Amino acid sequence: MTDSSSTVNDDVLKSFEGHRRELCAYAYRMLGSSFEAEDAVQEAFTRAWKSYDSFEGRASLRSWLYKITTNVCLDMLDGPQRRARPMDLNGPSRPDSPLPAPQPDYVWIEPIPNGLAFGADPAEHASTKDTLRLAFVAACQHLPATQRAILIMREVLRFSANETAEALTMSPASVNSALQRARATMSKVQPTVTDDYNETDENQRKLINDFVSAFEAYDMDTLTTLLKADVALSMPPLELWISGPDNVAAFMLGTGSACAGSKLIRLEGANGHVAFGHYKPTEEPGVYSPWSITVLELAGETIAGLNFFLDTEKLFPLFDLPMELREPATQP
Repeated sequence: MTDSSSTVNDDVLKSFEGHRRELCAYAYRMLGSSFEAEDAVQEAFTRAWKSYDSFEGRASLRSWLYKITTNVCLDMLDGPQRRARPMDLNGPSRPDSPLPAPQPDYVWIEPIPNGLAFGADPAEHASTKDTLRLAFVAACQHLPATQRAILIMREVLRFSANETAEALTMSPASVNSALQRARATMSKVQPTVTDDYNETDENQRKLINDFVSAFEAYDMDTLTTLLKADVALSMPPLELWISGPDNVAAFMLGTGSACAGSKLIRLEGANGHVAFGHYKPTEEPGVYSPWSITVLELAGETIAGLNFFLDTEKLFPLFDLPMELREPATQP
């Protein structure tokens, strides 16, 4: 009896786990934080486990788990606070502006590793990556929580109006009305240009390689040639951003000069963008300490966004990066 019950329990938990990544990506779009998204999915699994006997298969397991995860996210969003990017909060700073004090982490959109959000199916990755971009997630934060859930369910996950209504305990007519309002808001706040990085594009691969070479050499003359005219540099948790290639170079050579001599470790990606673990040199030769998760936003064959996420104590473990980088000892 015990063995049979244990087997059933294991099977139930395995059935939940098969949906973890897509639920985590959904919760991330809702909450704007990888850490809160993981917490939300874990809480959803706990609730689902406790109420599994009442599930009875009246809906698909996937829809039922989405309903529970949505309720968890709505509980977590019960307040006026919404996450943002520095450019959502104020105009650009001068490159010589003093660095402001860091803001709490709950203020900011955080990056999410591709491996946490995308399944193994390349087709699924291609169809959903635009809706995990930093700009899309930030735009979603302008929506009231229920509209946010409806937009994501209907337009990202392709749930029907009836499925969405069931998950949110609403009528299909109310869902469709809220979706129209959400679309109207998104049309005003979402940038029209999205990152179109394509790993198979030789020109874009060259762009990334040229960026790494220029940044590690701290060659600002070359780096600025790779940047879009309205490029934006941001550094959460600092409420500061810099606009334009010349201003980016001036900032890098001034306030940001401690990054000279940095090393960039290519990651699998973050939010469907190109991303690096960024280490800067320490006083000990050949030893580098974490500086940021650096996420690039591309526009064709230029770099449109340089995002330096500085909360390395949280983010480096999330991206499976060591807290110290050492160059191999040179042979005599």
